[in-house]
Amino acid sequence: MLSILLVTFPFFALVLCGYLAARRGLLPQAAIPGLNTFVLYFALPCMLYRFGAGTPLAQLLDASVLGVYLLCALVMVAFTIAVTRDSPMGRIGWNDASFGALVAAFPNTGFMGVPLLVALLGAQAAGPAIVTIVVDLLVTSSLCIALSRLDSADSHGAGVAAKKALQGVALNPMPWAIVMGALSSGLGLGLPAPMMQTVVLLADAASPVALFTIGAVLARSQINSTEAIPLRDYVPVALIKLVLHPVLVALAGLGAIQLGVPLQPFALTVIVLVAALPSASNVSLLAERFGANNGRIARIILLSTVLAFFSFSAAVALLT
Repeated sequence: MLSILLVTFPFFALVLCGYLAARRGLLPQAAIPGLNTFVLYFALPCMLYRFGAGTPLAQLLDASVLGVYLLCALVMVAFTIAVTRDSPMGRIGWNDASFGALVAAFPNTGFMGVPLLVALLGAQAAGPAIVTIVVDLLVTSSLCIALSRLDSADSHGAGVAAKKALQGVALNPMPWAIVMGALSSGLGLGLPAPMMQTVVLLADAASPVALFTIGAVLARSQINSTEAIPLRDYVPVALIKLVLHPVLVALAGLGAIQLGVPLQPFALTVIVLVAALPSASNVSLLAERFGANNGRIARIILLSTVLAFFSFSAAVALLT
């Protein structure tokens, strides 16, 4: 367990550093969007390209990983919405329920998961983790954004939202970086040495800056949220994310193997640990953009990130 904590502690410590920097005013709130831009448009795409280019194409196109993870993502969305919408208080509409489902089903794989899993399990963990990013970006996010519009009086609200969500995916550099990396892997082509060295430098910056930014984003959301949120509105969703999600993926994966699906045990371990990650911090930005209760979403992300230091480490100890 100590050896696992030696790997996981620096990752969560960097999140804490970003949180404290923003809370104490050492990092101005106006600077946080700049950090987000650097990570999202420069560093993280380079990291994903490098991992994709160095991963065998068969791992990036693993249909068994994609199928199991996608099925679990859909179940997570449906279950979380059902639980939220059927709450005795009846206070949660489609908009808040859908973003609550998204934050329950969408792990922080890009900003935290890929570098953390590679550090724990080796470079071969990148392939299955990248497959889960594709599912969450293309399907889970688009579905939840579309569902969030069902409160709209416009009967076409969900369709319009789905179209906008897909447009957002098309403008997101992460899927394109994955595609370019897969093409490089499949065709055996590489960038010229000076360009590749630039990619390597940016990729090396992705993990520390992304983790620091996660903390800063969480602190900003907490600072700007003045509404009192009852514990029952966010604690259950955080626990669903950290407990139910990895258990569901593990059971679905083991069931698939029993049915003869060619899912490798190592790949199953990776996607279970992906599911055990805390909620993705960028869901807070989406919730704010679409008018959901961002204070609630931010608290779910913050609580899941704090608890994941213990729960994720325990999951690693159990599975490896």
